[in-house]
Amino acid sequence: MNFLGKNYKFPKRQMDELLYKFPEVPLSPELNENIEILKSAYRDCSDVVFREFMIGSQINAVLLYIDGLSNTEEIDQHVLIPLKRMKNLNQDKLIEMFKHEITVSDSKEVYSISDVFKQVSIGNPIILIEKQTNGISLGLPKWEKRGIEEPVAESVVRGPREGFVETLRVNTSLLRRKIRHPALKMKQMEIGRLTETQVIVAYIEGVAQNNLIQEVTNRIKRIDIDGILESGYIEEMIQDKPFSPFPQMLTTERPDVAASCLLEGRVVILIDGTPFTLIAPCTFATMLQAPEDYYNSFYISTLIRWLRYVFFFVALLAPSAYVAILTYHQEMIPTSLLLTIAESREQIPFPALIEAFIMEITFEALREAGVRLPKQVGAAVSIVGALVIGQAATSAGLVSSPMVMVVAITGVASFLMPRYATGVSIRLLRFPIMILSGILGLLGVMLGITAIVAHLCTLRSFGVPYLNSTATFKIQNFKDVLIRAPWWALDKRPEFYSSEASTLRRQSPDQKPGPSKGGEES
Repeated sequence: MNFLGKNYKFPKRQMDELLYKFPEVPLSPELNENIEILKSAYRDCSDVVFREFMIGSQINAVLLYIDGLSNTEEIDQHVLIPLKRMKNLNQDKLIEMFKHEITVSDSKEVYSISDVFKQVSIGNPIILIEKQTNGISLGLPKWEKRGIEEPVAESVVRGPREGFVETLRVNTSLLRRKIRHPALKMKQMEIGRLTETQVIVAYIEGVAQNNLIQEVTNRIKRIDIDGILESGYIEEMIQDKPFSPFPQMLTTERPDVAASCLLEGRVVILIDGTPFTLIAPCTFATMLQAPEDYYNSFYISTLIRWLRYVFFFVALLAPSAYVAILTYHQEMIPTSLLLTIAESREQIPFPALIEAFIMEITFEALREAGVRLPKQVGAAVSIVGALVIGQAATSAGLVSSPMVMVVAITGVASFLMPRYATGVSIRLLRFPIMILSGILGLLGVMLGITAIVAHLCTLRSFGVPYLNSTATFKIQNFKDVLIRAPWWALDKRPEFYSSEASTLRRQSPDQKPGPSKGGEES
């Protein structure tokens, strides 16, 4: 095919080089030729508008935009009406006169057919003029977008109530409101052959490590896929070990969480079309930290964090420990309790392992059903369903009352996990540990724990060991792991995230907590 030929048309048969990458065809000085190429590309596209008009009743021009993506009212008021009224036109200086006449601040020149496609697809109208080899892109996009609301999956009692939305520029503005320093950098890329989804890599220059920024950027650039519709696409493609059940990137809908991670030296990835942003790297400790830990008093946050750690092990090991002890280690149970359990299991036809599997699978099915159903009935179905099915199963002699209690406590413990991905990991790992406990008893539980710890020791997130914060045995790293130290004690950034700027203190060394001397004297 001759891309530069005057009679060029897009072939009806979609060829790979045209389907995945627009040809770099320069704009022709012949307006009709440009219109013919564009109409051939946009055939059977009823929402694409070609508005032909005359500039000052002398020069032919065409306005190209997609109905629903561009602001038609602004186009009529600030583009078409002023251009039709132009006088004393000079063909050689037409573009300069054009820019001076229209009242659109965001406008730039385009020189090829591919540039026209890209600008039109993001809502910017294009004006092509007779005998001009360049067109004008007007920054007049307009489409429906969701308002800023509180994130449903990360609600807190105390803290900001705003969350990211599906519009990329709204999300970047939310970050800019939190971090107003020009050191906050945002690199933009386009991923996806067909969707050309805009992706922004945000970081604070001088705080984030240069090799981390380069690694994140390189991994994103290597993505070769038709389309990106959600951040999960990118997360799965750039994480270190995709077959690991543990999340290796932090996801959040909260601008305050993203801003705090940027201040620590991490990199935030924002994707157009989704409110969920990705944060890299992450460690095991960050998966058990909630945004509210940093808004309450440090002793309250520490107590809640200890409770979270305890119930993390409860959610992971409670059914397995019950099955192992009841099957192989009955001597560990007090006699009175053992008699009560034996009485409740007298009519149960299944061993403890099968009984635990029945209840766990039923509970997981109810939880998933509650998520998929409408909000008005989802919570009611999951709670009432669990009560009714548990009571009916106990009355029918399928499961025992102690097993129902163990599964219920396990389910409540899994709800304490602040990150949804962490809770899913626990739910997945619970079943293989239950199988080991049913076969080998407590030895199987210990083997399962050993395998998980060994896997975590080998796991990395963008070069940072997953257990880095707990394996280095430095007091500085433990100030925000097992406890949440007071803010005046958190005087340095995590050394495994940030660069040499980690020595920068968050407050002046001579600044003391509490009231000033003037306040004390008064």
